[in-house]
Amino acid sequence: MADALVPTKPHIQARAHVASFAAYEALHRASLADPSGFWRRQAQRVTWFRQFDETVQQDFARAEVAWFLGGKLNASYNCVDRHLAERAEQTAIVWAKDEPGQYERISYRQLHEHVGRLANVLRRFGVRKGDRVCIYLPMMPEAVYAMLACARIGAVHSVVFAGFSADALRDRIADADCRVVLTANEGLRGGKTIPLKKTVDEAIAGLPVHTVLVAQRTATATPMQQGRDRWLADELPKQRACCPVEWMDSEDPLFVLYTSGSTGKPKGQLHTTGGYLVYASYTHELVFDWRPGDVHFCAADVGWVTGHSYIVYGPLCNGATTVLFESTPLHPDAGRYWQVVDDVQANIFYTAPTALRALLRVGDEPVKKHARTSLRVLGSVGEPINPEVWQWYHDVVGDKRCAVVDTWWQTETGGILISALPGATPCKPGSATFPLPGVRPLLVDDQGKELVGNGVSGNLCLAGSWPGQARTILNDHARFQQTYFAMYPGLYFTGDGCRRDEDGYYWITGRVDDVLNVAGHRLGTAEIESALVSHEFCAEAAVVGFPHDLKGQGIYAYVIAGKAAEGVPAAEVEAVLKQVVRKVISPIATPDRIQVVPGLPKTRSGKIMRRILRKVAEANYTELGDLSTLAEPQVVEQIVQGHKAGR
Repeated sequence: MADALVPTKPHIQARAHVASFAAYEALHRASLADPSGFWRRQAQRVTWFRQFDETVQQDFARAEVAWFLGGKLNASYNCVDRHLAERAEQTAIVWAKDEPGQYERISYRQLHEHVGRLANVLRRFGVRKGDRVCIYLPMMPEAVYAMLACARIGAVHSVVFAGFSADALRDRIADADCRVVLTANEGLRGGKTIPLKKTVDEAIAGLPVHTVLVAQRTATATPMQQGRDRWLADELPKQRACCPVEWMDSEDPLFVLYTSGSTGKPKGQLHTTGGYLVYASYTHELVFDWRPGDVHFCAADVGWVTGHSYIVYGPLCNGATTVLFESTPLHPDAGRYWQVVDDVQANIFYTAPTALRALLRVGDEPVKKHARTSLRVLGSVGEPINPEVWQWYHDVVGDKRCAVVDTWWQTETGGILISALPGATPCKPGSATFPLPGVRPLLVDDQGKELVGNGVSGNLCLAGSWPGQARTILNDHARFQQTYFAMYPGLYFTGDGCRRDEDGYYWITGRVDDVLNVAGHRLGTAEIESALVSHEFCAEAAVVGFPHDLKGQGIYAYVIAGKAAEGVPAAEVEAVLKQVVRKVISPIATPDRIQVVPGLPKTRSGKIMRRILRKVAEANYTELGDLSTLAEPQVVEQIVQGHKAGR
């Protein structure tokens, strides 16, 4: 192995679940030699009402996967009820409020009561097994109660990030046919209020939503529609805390979570109960080396899959204390994360490279004024982490004594697939390192031929299923099959490029399709283009990604101005169109730059050559490639000149 490796820490190895690289290799080999046996053993980490008959059925040609067939269980029972005998008074959730220094601790006994009451409220308003419920809540305990209450009665929750616009929310409510929505009067984030109920009112106009349950986070009054809107605080006391669980088949749906798609229509990834829960529990324990008594602080939002798997289901299934962080890393200053770490004595910390890059820019002082002595494992999620940021995370935040795990996975995978293990894996800063036991990645070229050995780059695929895998796209299995299984028959195609270096370490190189990864959030270029052309200032648009120091990948939009923009300064056109994207999708999707162009590089068949636009956005003007197939090659030079002028 190369000299650049950061070795494992003896004090972490001494107590690790997997305590050496040799032990990891043996475990990984054994898991691939007998995958059914491996996963059958892992499945015993959850409580089954009825044991399963068959471990797995899989047919990647038809995109059909099923795990733990015939088994019956309940996710809410596994995350709450089964811990009451030994952990009733242990803290299940620490709510780190937006207001600095303010915390609320919820025990497993209290969690059981909150979840039971809310589950009975949902039943009172007609929610039954299989119904979809939309959760549009800020990072407050009610978000977790709502997820577990849905799981308790067999309803399928669809959590929508509470920063999405009314249009984006409406699309997701309509696609899942949600008749009940849970929200708050307002959200608090970074000292700012977010008008969530107002957004819901706009989103559901004309939709068949019959009940809106509203939690109160601030003192601000909000209009309530008679007969439809109900304050949770009024409804909860009417219900008893005891709510019998609905025993679910292992393959019954647990939740749907939307990701952006390259066609512009969000994809509702459907995850099922048994396989997802087993995988979330397994990866939480293994990757973060979790032990009873550890405080797990994942700084993500429950609106993303990271929050589902590593704030809610993984930690709570394992009986952990999990932190629910309402604020931002920079509120009120750049020491906020580390203040929370000290206040709650967090042992595990998990965040995105975007946040780390923002903190690195501020310098070391905000980190060093906090002790951080409780930390043992530091995690990174959402996108590849720059080697220099990894090193800062390790050296400054972790004082060179913490393990760093750079995790690679997707909404579709349900949990982590490639990552270092704290006690076992010598790390190369910037590399996701090696696949977890039970996971078999491989690289293929564009024709689907496997690239064997080390020192190769290609398209990252997975051979064989794993329990956390999404089963379908809600109401569109053909799209699921086409998106993930048609490109390379017999394999699951991740959509990511990857390099396996000379030592066998995996390096994720980013998306190879037209989905951008911006600050850990996946955004479809088509969705952003649709938002741009919805305004009269824009006749046509093409969106690409480009390297961004802070966000990893930025958004660059090329726009052909509409007639309404004639005579309007380019700066004003750009400002207006940015605001349109913010409103239609989310601030996250706002282009970093909009360049007004006279035309777009198209083939004679009308296909936009985004390859060329990406090169220009990167200022890589010398590698534009063959332009002879373009209908109007001269437009490329005009775009290049406009880009240079804008720099």
